[in-house]
Amino acid sequence: MAQGKQGIRPKQAGKSAARQPSLSQLRAFAAVAEHLHFRDAAAAIGMSQPALSGAVSTLEEALGVQLIERTTRKVLLSPAGERLAVRTGVVLEAVAALMEEAEAARAPFTGVLRLGVIPTVAPYLLPTVLRLVHDRYPDLDLQVHEEQTSSLLEGLAAGRLDLLLLAVPLGVPGVSELPLFDEDFVLVMEQDHWLGGRADIPREALRELPLLLLDEGHCLRDQALDICREAGRTEGAPVTTTAAGLSTLVQLVAGGLGVTLLPRTAVTVETGRNDALATGYFAHPAPTRRVALAMRAGSARGGEFEEFAAALREAMEPLPVRVVDAPQAVGDAP
Repeated sequence: MAQGKQGIRPKQAGKSAARQPSLSQLRAFAAVAEHLHFRDAAAAIGMSQPALSGAVSTLEEALGVQLIERTTRKVLLSPAGERLAVRTGVVLEAVAALMEEAEAARAPFTGVLRLGVIPTVAPYLLPTVLRLVHDRYPDLDLQVHEEQTSSLLEGLAAGRLDLLLLAVPLGVPGVSELPLFDEDFVLVMEQDHWLGGRADIPREALRELPLLLLDEGHCLRDQALDICREAGRTEGAPVTTTAAGLSTLVQLVAGGLGVTLLPRTAVTVETGRNDALATGYFAHPAPTRRVALAMRAGSARGGEFEEFAAALREAMEPLPVRVVDAPQAVGDAP
């Protein structure tokens, strides 16, 4: 029989079964396929670069095809590599689902729960969440990750996170929402501002006020802009964006640079320590946001997470929010 062309020779029939790919090799190849850079891929999965390169080479030998084209400047997928990268992703997702099923088969509220939280919720609700977990679920290993909404959703889809605490609606296929509560927005301004202390501020007041907002990427910024548009604020009205967090935003307000909108749960923490600030409340119906838990649709821990949501609603009753009735999870279309 003629010899194959230069490269890796196909395995003889019957021998490939003895050298099936390992999960470590598949994860290494998936990382390289995603990053197209050995150093970045190794860092992403916590593997040394030589070990990652060796794992990919061993996988190529086991499969009998060249997956990666290595040059001095960059890394490319071969045609076979492009095809098998898709299949590798399917295999790794299936393994992750298997591990999730096995974990869920154990007693509920044990093991690790990786909770993602947005920055405009974390400082104000985490004390309640942590107290609940400590008192009611002592065997639960809660790991908290504070990130913006887009990053949290990516982490949920990839299996890096199990559950999210964030503002909704999301409208993301494959994600189920478990609503917790609604909360009003409050107008924050300097102490001597003409709207300070009022409880009947019309939304129309937002049309011309010098408004300070969070940076791009924060969902609270988008919510505030939606409120302003509903109030009739024109696109040309001044909006200053200089803050990466609510604490900085409030300090800018205290310095006389404008006014801002805070969710009600953040007001005491962010304004209570600064006498230069005043608050005002909107006339009914006030602009609001809804906060919910979000999970992967069909999660093996779905029942556990629904029970967790119910416990959170009960724990949040003392907060300045309107706890919602326990609804069926929404947005769970695949």
